[in-house]
Amino acid sequence: TEQDFPTAQIYRIGLTAHQPYHVCGGQQDNSTVCVPSKAWGHLSAADDFFYAPGGCESGYVSNDPTQIDIFYAGCYGGALERFDYSTGQQRAVNVWPDNPMGWSAKDLKERVQWTFPIVFSRTGPHTLYTTSQHVWASTNEGQSWEQISPDLTKAEPSTMEANGGPITLDQTGVETYPTVFALAPSPHEAGVIWAGTDDGVVQVTRDGGASWQNVTPPGLPQFTKIFTVEASPHAPGRAYVAGHRMLLGDYMPYAFRTEDYGRTWTSITAGIPEGDFALTIREDVVQPGLLYLGTEKRVWVSFDNGDSWRSLQQDMPIVQIADIASTREDIAIATHGRSFYIMYDVAPLRQMARTDGRVADVTLFEPSVAERSVDDGAGIYYYLPEPAQQISLEILDADGAVIRTFEAEADTTDGDDDEDDDDAGRGGRGGGGGLALDAGLNRFTWDLRYPGFTTFDGMIMWAAGNRGPAALPGEYTVRLTVDGTTRTAPLRIGIDPRLAGQVTQEDLRARFDLAQQVVARVDDANNAVIMVRDVREQVDDRLEKTDDGRIEELASQVKSRMADVEGRIYQVRNQSRQDPLNYPIMLNNKLAALLGIIERGEYRPTDQSYEVFNMLSGRLTTELDALNTIIATDLAELNRLLQENGLPVITIERSDDVTT
Repeated sequence: TEQDFPTAQIYRIGLTAHQPYHVCGGQQDNSTVCVPSKAWGHLSAADDFFYAPGGCESGYVSNDPTQIDIFYAGCYGGALERFDYSTGQQRAVNVWPDNPMGWSAKDLKERVQWTFPIVFSRTGPHTLYTTSQHVWASTNEGQSWEQISPDLTKAEPSTMEANGGPITLDQTGVETYPTVFALAPSPHEAGVIWAGTDDGVVQVTRDGGASWQNVTPPGLPQFTKIFTVEASPHAPGRAYVAGHRMLLGDYMPYAFRTEDYGRTWTSITAGIPEGDFALTIREDVVQPGLLYLGTEKRVWVSFDNGDSWRSLQQDMPIVQIADIASTREDIAIATHGRSFYIMYDVAPLRQMARTDGRVADVTLFEPSVAERSVDDGAGIYYYLPEPAQQISLEILDADGAVIRTFEAEADTTDGDDDEDDDDAGRGGRGGGGGLALDAGLNRFTWDLRYPGFTTFDGMIMWAAGNRGPAALPGEYTVRLTVDGTTRTAPLRIGIDPRLAGQVTQEDLRARFDLAQQVVARVDDANNAVIMVRDVREQVDDRLEKTDDGRIEELASQVKSRMADVEGRIYQVRNQSRQDPLNYPIMLNNKLAALLGIIERGEYRPTDQSYEVFNMLSGRLTTELDALNTIIATDLAELNRLLQENGLPVITIERSDDVTT
């Protein structure tokens, strides 16, 4: 719209099998739409990676989990399309392709609602389901359909007359009633399917549709629109239903839980106020009993399987939550009026569910798996019961060696072990920033990288950022120390799932090893520059304290010879970032630039990368050898003369860092 914020009215949410997943849905008065859940780098919403996968404004979008380019999307009038993203081909696969325009529900063979379900089986065999007043199944991509249920609605005749009047009957095939409005195949047992109707009936089959049982919760009022049925991802007999009677002037929330295939039900809306009626309910796919409830106004969370609820609204606007999807890391929602939202990385919610939502002491939450080249870092959450005076956060490898340390004290809000590594503790998706000392929940993002190389004042490099090598996929440990209290948590880094079969751990190990060698050699080069400049300052200091001609002559020789070496290691004429256009970059810059080449893409380094590294490293060895020779001869003689004159000798504090 013309507003500077998203205003799409999304009906239902569908997630694709992509990595990262796409979020899809139908937009009122617009097309269906899919958009990546986060930028892919080469493809993002800003780059028009924002597409309509068939169908039209209403209802469901379902991505075939076995064929990533195939989508099924609905439209009113019973329209159901198969869309092939790779070719753009659309095929109508309506269950009953008889246009209902102008006819009352009682006259239709198949009653299909505006937002009719389109869902895939979650166990074998691979089956696509959709609904009218019946449940339909197809195992051949809509070429044919099998009716697997009787009419599951009440089918009360008075509810099946014309939609409108007296001016127009408004028989568009949109408000067709009554229908099966919600459908949920079990993720545990083939043949178990839950169904909910918009006239208030809940049914379940445990034999693939051969027989159905009416298991409507006894406490559910007449004609409650069963908006969502959720088959638990954890317990076979567990299911949830959410519905409303808003069109009947009843604004109470209705949600129920069963643990025994619907034989008994428990109402689970305690704490949800009247006026905030329920639309959708989902159980977290990782943590049993962690529930999300979408209502007319907000998102709610339950840490105790629905016995109590807390607002999860955070900074979201007040808006209808039409649907919710739980993923391995996130929760994504479709709003009816403010488009899609995602709460990235709900690891803290999952851990809180294990303690009934209670967090009192210093807590380090176990981070979600961080996937290389997909995530922009490892999100590390920690809770402080009160503001801290001092915090240290360390990353340890599988052998227990500390590879990164970040620190903060009360007089500063960010701490970083790498002064020039600006993004070492950057916020990343989901917020965050530096290591915070604030009471409450805090987020820190480790960028999955080892320390970069040593720098020096005024250093200007071309095409050479200072990020250390990316950490290898594997097991790590996070150690948080808050005012003397220490907590640890495991952290796993995973390989980019999109590259399965294309890159191996050995490839990435080779990349890491070479990158580490490059960092070490840049360290050697930069430490040599630092040492030379330190020696020069000491020499100048001594010259101010003597007029001995022999010392002056030898000091000038030491400074000149060291300056020659320094100039071959680093381009000393650089004064601005554009100077490398005029003055050739030297060894430290060439090595640092090679690091970016090696780490570009998830690949084993090229043969020529090794060749160039060996060449540059060899040239650096030559210069460091020359420097060591100056130290062993000219500087040693200068120190002898200084001692003879009762002056302090020149010390080399960084001599151990100047290696060959």
